[in-house]
Amino acid sequence: MAIEAINEQLLRAVGVGVALFDGEGQTLSFRNDVFESWFEEAEPGISLPALFPTLDVEAVRAALAEGRRYATETTFRKKRRTIVIAQTFSRAIIGDEPVLVLECQNISRIRELESMIESYSNMVERNTREIQREKEQVEKLLLNIMPRAAYEEYKSFGVVAPQKYEAVTVMVLDFIDFAAASQRLAPASFVGELNELYSAFDRIGEQFACERIKTTGDTYLCIAGMHDPGMDHAAAVANAAIRFIRYLERRNANAETAWRCRIGIATGPVVGSVVGVQKYVYDVFGPAVNEAAAARDRAAAMEALVTGAAAALLAEGPALTAPSGAGAAAAGLRALSAV
Repeated sequence: MAIEAINEQLLRAVGVGVALFDGEGQTLSFRNDVFESWFEEAEPGISLPALFPTLDVEAVRAALAEGRRYATETTFRKKRRTIVIAQTFSRAIIGDEPVLVLECQNISRIRELESMIESYSNMVERNTREIQREKEQVEKLLLNIMPRAAYEEYKSFGVVAPQKYEAVTVMVLDFIDFAAASQRLAPASFVGELNELYSAFDRIGEQFACERIKTTGDTYLCIAGMHDPGMDHAAAVANAAIRFIRYLERRNANAETAWRCRIGIATGPVVGSVVGVQKYVYDVFGPAVNEAAAARDRAAAMEALVTGAAAALLAEGPALTAPSGAGAAAAGLRALSAV
């Protein structure tokens, strides 16, 4: 078998199309079967510009003149399929004549795979963002029903172990005539009112490191000192209580629906844990919670009653800070009474 035939078989086997142009692109002098199968109009004698009208022939010749190869791609439709051909132009000397060598390779499958990979990558990125958003929503929901320390424990271990806190201060607040308001107001208005009130309480509580544990109907329960025993938790809760009452007084002055509360404050031990399996909630139990609830029941409207242990801590600690528009003594005397 002649060497030319062998080379032709090898070029066909690897799927490479080859064409030779005399005079650096003037006329086609040779093309193999693979090249002809892609470019059926490649008849001997056709020029390079005529065969590839969109090709920058001058750029090809400039690159070859500098001794470089020139690479580009061409795309065309064949039998309802888009074909992408990678083209590489190089210069050769056959005898004493310069020849332009064109090597072509079908990279359609490569481009399809690249497109599939890019599409898959975009899908993964999009799904990752959606998962991250859902994760943030779940985290926000869990942080609304349990303290951050309990959430971190749940996230790490899948459970929250019951824990006893020896000395914390608990505030229990409820609203007077809550049942009557629930009947008087439209459901949407009633829920909107509660959302506004409890959101304001949350913002005030955060200022004094008071962590809301739960709201059940008209009851709002928050605690200070669970995860920072060294803080002055009694003063923190008392200051928050003063501002809760002050907030309601200011709001009632301009709102259609007036809300009045009563507050109980107690210091002592509590146990905190997640309760339930399918519908779980974080809750606290213990003497301090019971004493705060009992003090709340004895409080007058817009008054906070403080049990003995909490009152003793307040007497030993620094003076309470007053909300703007009220003197410290006046706010403390009106808002807090020892039981």
